[in-house]
Amino acid sequence: MSSESTLTIPNVFRRDAMVISVVGFAHGTSHFFQLMLPPLFPWLMSAYSLSYTHSGTLMTVFYVVSGTGQALAGFLVDRWGAHRVLCLGVALLASSGILVAAAPALWGLYLAAFVAGAGNSVFHPADYALLNHRVSQPRLGHAFSVHGLSGNVGWALAPLAMTTVATAFGWRTAGLFAAITGAASLSALWWKREELADEWIDEQTGRPTRRQQSSSVGIGTLMKLKLTWFAFGFFFFSTLVFGALQNFAPSLLRDLYGLSLGAATSALTAYLAGGAAGLAAGGFLVSAEKGQEKVVAVSFLVSAAFALLLAFSVVPGWAVLGIMPLMGFGVGIAGPSRDMLVRRSAAARLGTGAFGRIYGLVYSGLDAGLATAPLIFGMLMDAGRPRFVFTGVFISLLIAIVAAQAVAAEAEKA
Repeated sequence: MSSESTLTIPNVFRRDAMVISVVGFAHGTSHFFQLMLPPLFPWLMSAYSLSYTHSGTLMTVFYVVSGTGQALAGFLVDRWGAHRVLCLGVALLASSGILVAAAPALWGLYLAAFVAGAGNSVFHPADYALLNHRVSQPRLGHAFSVHGLSGNVGWALAPLAMTTVATAFGWRTAGLFAAITGAASLSALWWKREELADEWIDEQTGRPTRRQQSSSVGIGTLMKLKLTWFAFGFFFFSTLVFGALQNFAPSLLRDLYGLSLGAATSALTAYLAGGAAGLAAGGFLVSAEKGQEKVVAVSFLVSAAFALLLAFSVVPGWAVLGIMPLMGFGVGIAGPSRDMLVRRSAAARLGTGAFGRIYGLVYSGLDAGLATAPLIFGMLMDAGRPRFVFTGVFISLLIAIVAAQAVAAEAEKA
């Protein structure tokens, strides 16, 4: 074995590990900010006399801005480079935490939600462009797994951290805590800016190469593809599930099962932790070739069954803390297969030069789902129909299964 070969393997491993870690930290930060406001709802509802629907509107603003901006961010990533766009997004998130802390009235919270949504919009196109271009093919499945896992860690930490800080020091101090978290993430991205330069990894040699020219595929072409809309629909319906639970799980479980606020919040955290464990396991199941849609179907079907079980209240309250993480595990284990399915389909139909824009467009379905969920499920909660929330979760997962099969079918046509 030559000395070059001996050096290349560990160097490639270190580079992959660094890219995966830094991008994962940034992604976890974005998910932390997605739950910056919901844990503060009890304080905000008291301070501003808000209903569940009005509280959910704050998150609707966040996700409408994020979803609208995500498609644009995809084009910026392909044109300006993923690292620069990612740094901009993290800076906006940190700024939104300061805006929460300094909010003089309700309009200040809406401004914070708007700025946070703009910051959040860059993450999927920028993150996935960096991972696809900077991580070698053999570790790409694990990169997707860690990426999703870091997001779930951010989701899991946010409710506990924000609630703890708000309880001890007030909700404005919790906003400052979120801002400090964003600043730490931005520092990591700046520290590793040279290693995250916009070069692509040659899949034949495993070495960085000069950044390829942006694809000429335009928004009109993307909008005409069935693949785009099937993938968008898949993300929309699968994310309605999380939108329902992230915003209303504590109140939902209190109403249906009589759990205390602490126990209900712990159930949400258990769901998120189960999702994180599922993502870690899913990295070992994902294949770069075919069959990702089958993993999605089986895992979502199991989670849908648990949602239906909770909807009919056929289990005692203590069992909820066991069912929620199992439901989260089923959704989480599909994550890496989902990301590889989109990559395979996008590369087959559009080529690798359009990763930023296709990820930006189809992953905006996530934001559309998270923007819609607070309105739909908030109205159900206000109407005193918490059971229908879990029924909606069940239906959404079934529709997402169908959409995933359609995405795979479109990839086969390429």
